[in-house]
Amino acid sequence: MTTTTSNETGASFATLSFAQIRAALLAREELALLDVREEAPFAEEHPLFAANLPLGRIELEAYTRIPRRDTTIVVYDAGDGLALPAARRLQQLGYSAVHLLEDGLQGWRNAGGEIFRDVNAPSKAFGELVESQRHTPSLSAPEVKALLDAKADVVVLDARRFDEYNTMSIPGGISVPGAELVLRVRALAPRPETQVIVNCAGRTRSIIGSQSLINAGIPNPVSALRNGTIGWTLAGQQLEHGKTHRFSDQAHSEAGSEQHILAATSARQVADRAKVGRTGLAALVRWQQENDRTTYRLDVRTPEEYMAGHLPGFSSAPGGQLVQETDHVAPVRGARIVLADDDGVRANMSASWLAQMGWEVHVLDGLQKTDFSETGLPSQALPPAPPFESVTAAKLAEWLSESDPKSSTVLLDFTSSANYVKQHIPGARFALRSQLASVVRQTSSEERYVLTCGSSLLAGYAAGDLHQLTERPVFVLEDGTAAWIAASLPLESGETALASPRIDRYRRPYEGTGNPAAAMQAYLDWEFGLVAQLAADGTHGFFVI
Repeated sequence: MTTTTSNETGASFATLSFAQIRAALLAREELALLDVREEAPFAEEHPLFAANLPLGRIELEAYTRIPRRDTTIVVYDAGDGLALPAARRLQQLGYSAVHLLEDGLQGWRNAGGEIFRDVNAPSKAFGELVESQRHTPSLSAPEVKALLDAKADVVVLDARRFDEYNTMSIPGGISVPGAELVLRVRALAPRPETQVIVNCAGRTRSIIGSQSLINAGIPNPVSALRNGTIGWTLAGQQLEHGKTHRFSDQAHSEAGSEQHILAATSARQVADRAKVGRTGLAALVRWQQENDRTTYRLDVRTPEEYMAGHLPGFSSAPGGQLVQETDHVAPVRGARIVLADDDGVRANMSASWLAQMGWEVHVLDGLQKTDFSETGLPSQALPPAPPFESVTAAKLAEWLSESDPKSSTVLLDFTSSANYVKQHIPGARFALRSQLASVVRQTSSEERYVLTCGSSLLAGYAAGDLHQLTERPVFVLEDGTAAWIAASLPLESGETALASPRIDRYRRPYEGTGNPAAAMQAYLDWEFGLVAQLAADGTHGFFVI
């Protein structure tokens, strides 16, 4: 172990090597390996179990995603100068076991560590492993289209989030996010002869969704749509847009009905095969009092059900997306996960997959309706922002209308680039907090700075950074761009002024409706190679029932 010291603060951080991190992963020790770059560069190259936590969002996400303050944390970048500031910031937030990755990402590569691409790499690699071992049935896009054109006895179930389905979907498809499939399928396809086809955008969620139905023993023939909407598009077939047909539009299994009992019984059997743990509220309370283990408490039902009533202390993590995005929801590899639902199906099916992905996962049994006593979104644990001076939307509008160059105002918007492009205050410049020094160099002659984002929450933290980079007055827009909109003040859209590049989010090759065929095919080729990468990496601990 070596030591890196900050010349500015005197804070020192031990480094951990590739070999030490690999040993911890193999031993199932708790470890959060954090890539503190923005999402787009993270998606280009990272270790398998790295979780993306951009430097500029640490205050917003750290307490939720890494709840135990003495978790072993290893921070890295790719020589961008972000890792040390991130380590300092985490230490300031109370994390006591913060380390740096020895020689950063290049050190990982030089030591022989496998490098993965894209986002949610663990789940996508696991999906490919499932298909390779279970030979999950699939149909090509032309084969599925032929069935639909012939009006065959077939139902297409889209296992993605509803917003993804709404953007583009297979003709006639129904939105049934992954965790809902086993619970809803008997109502959506009551005849055992009906062919059930599960699709997603690419491969993972359709493979996992189809195999969920097969594992649960439904009598219907089940197939994944091979390569999802990407395969459909590459075959020259047209997708639908703006569809809203959700599973809730259909009759569904009522609690205690024969369909529900069958679903719950089969889901429990699948969870038992995967060696999923069982627990109750009393044990959960004891676990929460442990100071040497991290326990994530997750409600896998729909967001609407969660808002209507959930267990205190539980976060919303709809099961299908949880399996897809486990690295984001639970960045502490080796932690304990406890899942809850009110039907005995969704938690068991979701847990069965997490267990196969190497997690210690338990389903919370014995729950009563009265246990789901908390409504709405819980308050988020956030550190206090440094003091700053606010300005109202009306005053900002006055400043922006002034023609005197000596009183010029530069308005920086720290919202996501997607939100910025959709709408922003006229004249606002999109900025990344992690690149604030570069932004200041571009705007150093201005009289004052005003910072905003949707609510000004992130802008408030950024104000503290900006005070250290300039002597000019810094203000935060009171209640953010939302207050500007509420005052019916003008807005503009588009990439009108980018003070930072749009690297805060990686554009998936299957997103949107105008993706190049070459990018989509390259994405599929990458997925096909993931099983080999898993074998080369050797730390995953996955198994397939």
